[in-house]
Amino acid sequence: MWRSGRRLLGLPVSLPPGFSANRWREGILSLCNGCSSDSRVKVGDALSGGPGEEDVRVQGWVRSVRAQKEVTFLHINDGSSLQSLQIVASPSLDISNITFGSAVEIWGKLVQSPHKKQNTELLADKIRLVGSCNPVNFPFKIKERHSLEYIRQFPHLRCKTNVFSSLLRIRSEASAAIHSFFKNNGFVHIHTPIITSNDCEGAGELFQVEPASKTAAKHDNAHFFDVPSFLTVSGQLHLEVMTGAFTRVYTFGPTFRAENSQTRRHLAEFYMVEAELAFSESLKDIMEVMENLFKTATSHILSTSPDDVELFHKYVAPGHKGRLEQMLKNTFQVLSYTEAIDVLQRSMETFKFEPKWGCDLQTEHEKYLVKHCGNIPVFVINYPYDIKPFYARDNQDGPQHTVAAVDLLVPGIGELYGGSLREERLDLLQSRLKQHGLKDTYQWYEELRQFGSVPHGGFGLGFERYLQCILGVENIKDVVPFPRFSHSCFL
Repeated sequence: MWRSGRRLLGLPVSLPPGFSANRWREGILSLCNGCSSDSRVKVGDALSGGPGEEDVRVQGWVRSVRAQKEVTFLHINDGSSLQSLQIVASPSLDISNITFGSAVEIWGKLVQSPHKKQNTELLADKIRLVGSCNPVNFPFKIKERHSLEYIRQFPHLRCKTNVFSSLLRIRSEASAAIHSFFKNNGFVHIHTPIITSNDCEGAGELFQVEPASKTAAKHDNAHFFDVPSFLTVSGQLHLEVMTGAFTRVYTFGPTFRAENSQTRRHLAEFYMVEAELAFSESLKDIMEVMENLFKTATSHILSTSPDDVELFHKYVAPGHKGRLEQMLKNTFQVLSYTEAIDVLQRSMETFKFEPKWGCDLQTEHEKYLVKHCGNIPVFVINYPYDIKPFYARDNQDGPQHTVAAVDLLVPGIGELYGGSLREERLDLLQSRLKQHGLKDTYQWYEELRQFGSVPHGGFGLGFERYLQCILGVENIKDVVPFPRFSHSCFL
């Protein structure tokens, strides 16, 4: 390699005595590093870094243009922060075609700003228009504060708004915080499949996967994978496989439900955080991780994205900051399902769905229970045997037969987490599968209990509902980049 390099530089191929090839290579790299450097800076770094002596280059989109007699002020944002960088442009610079929404590249020096609201501004030496924007046709107007409902009409453009760019930064920080929590607590990240032959929930609300082309579909078997295959509704069963070799595992990825619903609570595609813990014999083990994950991730987001979070708490959901602080500083409460039904039946509230033992809790019930507990998140445990999936561990109690299942209910949302201990006892599992007519389908699941099985349990957290919870956003379609729901798959 050093020989070809010397030829390119016009130097002799042979090295002087005692001069090694490694020493030559280090010298060339040092020379190259000194010749050129990338002067690009992010807006966020420019705002936090302060003035500097060197010329810099900023790339981004124009958020405002304010022309005066002797100078023009531009505000540029590149998505790295909520705050924009002020550009000071002299009359000698041609900016006549630059408008709100234009993409630009600007060279200049960062200097101390005389204005109290900003520490740094950029004195422009050169401005290049990269992409023009017609402000008349652009759906977002420079001096208007658009509602979430309005910008939802433009999923291909709404990332350009302050509120949605803040949402996307928060979403990114939340993802990082969740991964960090699991890594710091000894969990192994498992990539569970998106295409599966299992219906983990048993609800039948599945998207079936088949080839789109007729040519690919023409083969001996009726199915591409030889068996009916679907987009996953949960990675839980695949995580359970992994608890045969790892004590703590988790996954974080897209899941799909073919629910014909357009409500503010439902999406056809959403992200789930799921975890499984081997050697867990009590719901307390699961609930402790659930509570710690919520509080740790939320505290991280509040500390790393204060400006973005404040935008939501100030303009989208005034008063939500105090409610969130209440959730973080208090220990989550616990009610049994039986106690919850008793609370609902004794209340003076008029419910659309009558609360009865043996029926699943509706959203109106969940929200009432949270209010009853002082707007502090509450775990509801030990649900009726007949309303939970086959994998939930039988409590073998009576006369009201229950399973070791848990839901975490939070203010404004209702159910945020769902989890359970899993049935590790082979005879009870076989009986349950037979009862549901699933014995042949889940033979492999039975085999997990025959080769070194241990008590275990886990939970799932709806990521979009979590974002709704911490930000106070009412519609789930406003916390996902490209919402998918019945009769809507734009882009």
